[in-house]
Amino acid sequence: MSEQTNLSAPEILPVYILVPPEALLIDIAGPLEVLRYANSEQSAVQFDYRYISTHARQQTSIGLMLDGLEPLPESLPSGAMLVISGSLAVGEQALAANAELAALRTWLRNVVAADTRLVTICSGALLAGAAGLLEGHACTTHAECIDELKALAPTANVLENRLYVEDRNRFSSAGISTGIDLMLHVVAKLTSAQVALAVARMMVIYLRRSGSDPQLSPWLSGRNHIHPAIHRMQDAVMADPARDWSLGELSRLAALSERHMTRLFREHTGLSVTAYINTIRVALAHDLLSQSRFDMESVAERAGFSSTRHLRRVWSEHHAAPPSQFRRDRRPDT
Repeated sequence: MSEQTNLSAPEILPVYILVPPEALLIDIAGPLEVLRYANSEQSAVQFDYRYISTHARQQTSIGLMLDGLEPLPESLPSGAMLVISGSLAVGEQALAANAELAALRTWLRNVVAADTRLVTICSGALLAGAAGLLEGHACTTHAECIDELKALAPTANVLENRLYVEDRNRFSSAGISTGIDLMLHVVAKLTSAQVALAVARMMVIYLRRSGSDPQLSPWLSGRNHIHPAIHRMQDAVMADPARDWSLGELSRLAALSERHMTRLFREHTGLSVTAYINTIRVALAHDLLSQSRFDMESVAERAGFSSTRHLRRVWSEHHAAPPSQFRRDRRPDT
């Protein structure tokens, strides 16, 4: 594993994991493993996480006791992330009758600010909804909790059949394994898509999105599948977009015939092999134009285009403004 070089001091992002009674252990461990791997994969943003609760000890959904939990802080730092785990104890009736859940609801209402990144996993959305934190926001939760969330957050736009939903600083997931999907999305947003992909590979999972969600970053396009041979090809192209990739070379990577490989690639990604390679090359050119001072010829060469004319032609299929105009609009100030 290689850590990205970063000469400046890392940004420390405080993360608080709220552990309710009977918390679903996978809702805590899965997303937090994503953050742990993200910390080791890059140094620009470091996630400083701690576990908080109403009591120092809480029993999880599988009977395992969690000890050493920190008390609920009186306030959260500006820009902090608060992750609310799902729980077997959280439900519409329990939220109205259980004193511990009532205390959590009051605490959430008092400490979550507009700039708090609120992340709810599974039924954790019910706790956030009861605290009034999802009103006016699009959100989701586990399928079995959808009706309860609608009742608890009547002005929220509760979406069904979604892996996860992002609306401003409110992030919510359907629960169980989708908490991992959501945290990979958060990592991609706060670091880069490449870091999220590296973490997903380390965890032996693939990035997923529901079909009705907004378009992915180009680096993540065509990844909404689980075919390992196609993922191998995509990983190879992403690792070296400028390489002169041939169908023969890629089919050997996939251990498939060229004809079978091209059919499977389109079937699983929705793109031809050439279109996918060009998408990744344009994404790399986008980053080079935004983050470097290379002249246009060097950008074209480093991104894998045969000439600046080739770059402009393919670029025009993805962007309305030409590369030179894009650079003038996006180039960092000196």
